[in-house]
Amino acid sequence: MSKQSQAVLNLTPATLSAIETMGSHLAVARVRRKESLATRAKRIGVSVPTLSRMENGDPTVSLGAYAQALWLIGRDGELARIAAPEFDRDALEMDVNEAIQLGKQRATRAMNVRLSRQANARKATPKT
Repeated sequence: MSKQSQAVLNLTPATLSAIETMGSHLAVARVRRKESLATRAKRIGVSVPTLSRMENGDPTVSLGAYAQALWLIGRDGELARIAAPEFDRDALEMDVNEAIQLGKQRATRAMNVRLSRQANARKATPKT
């Protein structure tokens, strides 16, 4: 018996639910197209038991098998957008926070330069 991946063991309930939902959507797509398990499995390149596991949302089935199943229903293009940088909220928030910090640093430097110039101007002005 093979050892299960630590990543699979650590999947969140929301992630497991999303995989199960995708599996059920794949099953609906197959049934709507009036394809048998055997026919669809052959087209994907997996066994019937593996296709059944996919349609039940088994997270241990390879991403390649899911990708091929998505290709069969014309949805494989979505894979490229799943992890697209423009949808990575945490990274975008980090970028915004870094920009804010950079702005604060620049404002502080500019203020220090102005204060330094003013101090130098006072020193250079002759006292009467």
